[in-house]
Amino acid sequence: MTEPVSVPGIDVPHLSSWLAETLPGEGRITGIDLLAGGRSNLTYLVRLENRRVVLRRPPLGHVLPTAHDMRREYTVLSALAGSDVPVPAPLALCADEEVIGAPFYVMDHVEGRVIRTPEDAVDVTAEEARALSERLAEVLAAIHLLDVERAGLSDFGRPHGYMARQLKRWCRQWESSHPAEEGGRTDEAYDRLVQRLGERLPSDGLTGLVHGDFRLDNALVRLRPEPRIAAVVDWEMSTLGDPLSDLGLTLTYWADSGDAVRTPTAVGSTVTSAPGFMTRAEFAGRYADLTGHDLSHLDFYVAFGCFKLAVILEGIHARYLQKATVGEGFELIGASVPVYLDRAHQVLDEGAL
Repeated sequence: MTEPVSVPGIDVPHLSSWLAETLPGEGRITGIDLLAGGRSNLTYLVRLENRRVVLRRPPLGHVLPTAHDMRREYTVLSALAGSDVPVPAPLALCADEEVIGAPFYVMDHVEGRVIRTPEDAVDVTAEEARALSERLAEVLAAIHLLDVERAGLSDFGRPHGYMARQLKRWCRQWESSHPAEEGGRTDEAYDRLVQRLGERLPSDGLTGLVHGDFRLDNALVRLRPEPRIAAVVDWEMSTLGDPLSDLGLTLTYWADSGDAVRTPTAVGSTVTSAPGFMTRAEFAGRYADLTGHDLSHLDFYVAFGCFKLAVILEGIHARYLQKATVGEGFELIGASVPVYLDRAHQVLDEGAL
């Protein structure tokens, strides 16, 4: 049985040697697949003779400052292992860029499905869809109610002034995608949104673990014997901060049954428009019941979620233009950015989800 000869982003011979030392007895590599859906950090399924593991590494180019930190992902997965938050078991971290060309880590492979579009859920009944909505709200609440000190994450972030720093951070990320020496980029909707969000910044209040990109298709689900969330993945932007920023982003992604297609790329999980899934308002209400958190300023957090997603997509678009992406659909990403900027303004204007 031969090893794969070439995989984008992976030095197969070096990885093979590293795995043999790190996971002895699991056998040689028999296959490596780039898993679908990753538009940021790259995720690979690595098949060994005796088991399957998952490898995460940064994107191939245009890595934004402070993003794609493998050590942070590995730290939070290690802290959450065995908690009420289901995550894959972390196995090993490699900071040596000589192995595959970038830092990476490997974790246990979790059996489960990624449900993103209605086509992914043709066999999901309305009752199962409702149950998945419930389980997702419960997992988000479990993340935000986690005792971070007991989990060993008390120094995982700086919650004081979190939203103000987030606004500055994502402004920097936008600028990083358009360096001034290359002419930058002007966007009136973006500039006006930054001003409006700055005027609405909440005072420090809630503090907890924040996933940073929480949505249904960043979870592996199982339907049998009953619907449940098998694992939450993609923790690259996790930190300590305002939990409502997570909820706002989740609702940014969430599609109600009456929604028109909101972006050219249908970013995030559109399956929630299928029969049985909660509406955005129902999901927010269930979350409030589970956590007791005040959602009276939720419109700000949803608008901020739209802003954050627009900046992330702009960064991905920049990588696409540099031919530094792996996967399909990147040619449409740029057209989604103004859609999310406009939606943020609409949310702030109407105070609706």
